[in-house]
Amino acid sequence: MGPGLGPSLFSGTLGSFYDRLFPSKSLHFVHSSSSLRWLSQGWIIIKGTYTWHTCSLNVLRAYYEQYQRDFSIFMKYRAEGLVAGGRMVLNFLGRRSEDPTSRECCYFWELLAMALNYMVSEGLIDEDKMDSFNVPAYYTPSLSEVKIEVLREGFFSIDRLEVSAIKWNDFDNEFNAYNAFSDDGYKVAKYMRAVVESMLVSHVGDTIIDEVFLRYGKIIADRISKENCQFINVTISITKIG
Repeated sequence: MGPGLGPSLFSGTLGSFYDRLFPSKSLHFVHSSSSLRWLSQGWIIIKGTYTWHTCSLNVLRAYYEQYQRDFSIFMKYRAEGLVAGGRMVLNFLGRRSEDPTSRECCYFWELLAMALNYMVSEGLIDEDKMDSFNVPAYYTPSLSEVKIEVLREGFFSIDRLEVSAIKWNDFDNEFNAYNAFSDDGYKVAKYMRAVVESMLVSHVGDTIIDEVFLRYGKIIADRISKENCQFINVTISITKIG
């Protein structure tokens, strides 16, 4: 944005982005970050050793179809709110692989389930509480799946569509000298804690929540030291047609 842009109004709006949020043709630019992977309905049960690649084809298909419906609704309402020629930039977790069971989609959830199950085996968490714990459903699309949905709706032309990878130990530059060996694991655990803590507390209570994420951080640190663990981000820039 340069000095010749003129007066501008910026708005961060509360509400579901799967609904109408703005008056018709009132926007010149829309940006959504790290949100569109969450589906409008459905839950994922974190039971036993949670892993996406053990899901049945019917379950995977149901998540994909829900993603298609949600993305279609999102595009429809944002197209109504944008003026002709208006731009929209979206980024969200996705995957490079066309395989929906790829580890790229959910590895951090698998490791959280591992930490919780260790605590169940030690009697620190009640097994029934663990078996009833679930998280809001999400879907991490591939580039081709995003492209198909954007072009299917016909509201926008695609200016740019790309995927990028961020190593788990690169996304935060803070450093704790006292935890040098496993510091990267604690960073990722801290990030995930912001997402899932309130849901976990309602199941396991707040007295052991620190221990959950301490163990989670140690597991993550171990995996980072042995594997190339990455967040996969999809970024798309589109322009409203007509």
